Amino acid sequence: MTARRSGGPTMQDVGKLAQVSAMTVSRVLKNDPGVSEATRERVFSAVDRLGYRRNETARSLRLGGSGMIGLVVTNLANPFYSRLALGVQEVATEFGFRVLLGNSAEQTDREPELVDDLVDHQVEGLIVVPAGSRQQHLAGAMRRVPVVLAARPPAGLDTDCVLVDDFHGAREATASLLADGHTRIAFLGNPPALYTGAERLRGFWAAHEEVGIEPDSGIIRQGLTDALTAERATRELIEGSDRPSALFCTNNRISQGAIRALYKAGTTIPIAGFDDFDLSDVLGLPLTIVSYDADEIGRQAARLLIGRLGHSDAEPPAARRITVPTRVVRHGAAPGADAGPAPTE
Repeated sequence: MTARRSGGPTMQDVGKLAQVSAMTVSRVLKNDPGVSEATRERVFSAVDRLGYRRNETARSLRLGGSGMIGLVVTNLANPFYSRLALGVQEVATEFGFRVLLGNSAEQTDREPELVDDLVDHQVEGLIVVPAGSRQQHLAGAMRRVPVVLAARPPAGLDTDCVLVDDFHGAREATASLLADGHTRIAFLGNPPALYTGAERLRGFWAAHEEVGIEPDSGIIRQGLTDALTAERATRELIEGSDRPSALFCTNNRISQGAIRALYKAGTTIPIAGFDDFDLSDVLGLPLTIVSYDADEIGRQAARLLIGRLGHSDAEPPAARRITVPTRVVRHGAAPGADAGPAPTE
């Protein structure tokens, strides 16, 4: 279930009308003496025109505390995590928080250091994309600050999380390839120990079972970590004597590696992959993309965290799980279909 945003005006709406930042709006509403009288008048005029009602929960949060929340991601070079961070920042700014960012580089031994460092810097809460399934260090952090997980679920922890609908996205994309007549679909996946890798393989397998086909384990490749390893795996598959007729890739980097291998080999076969990426719609390739709003993952995680900060003097809510939906978008012409992009959901 996905939480809905309020339909009323936000602090950002007030800032836009008053031609100031949401942070400045927050300072005005907190009677910050450092704001000029002219700016103060513009903000209050915008408040009156929009009928903005100040969020008293946000106000109470800002009385005391560092005004900072921490965010730990696994690979900031991946556009997915950049968009997630922007979503976190959007909501944090609306509530007057600043964001401290840490990048674990997918190193499980680095993540505990980042978490401890952010807590030592007095962040009021943490949003973490876990690098692995071992999360004992987060249990320690939770004794000091609220922690919300994003993109991957808690393992042995009782805390909030925001996930992508990995299973259904993979199942729908694979089903679209099967509907086009492909019965030999290779699977190019990230490490199976990762929740996303396991769920997307489960969806891939389920789509086959629904049409009475068993996937060929000989063309399933797991443990791919970047575009280079995906390129090598794809080259091995297409150079084999019994090559697949289509590929399913579990993330954008693997899709890009597969596309590069096909380009270098001077061949084209349909690809279905998780995560959209730049120029996917203009490559002229038969691509089936599992798309979703990465910013929304960050926004929802930030809302959950700020909601927990608002319960500092009351009984906190039970752990919550929000799932961001996916949709399947098709670019290029599927075998037997008319040419041209045909978005589907």
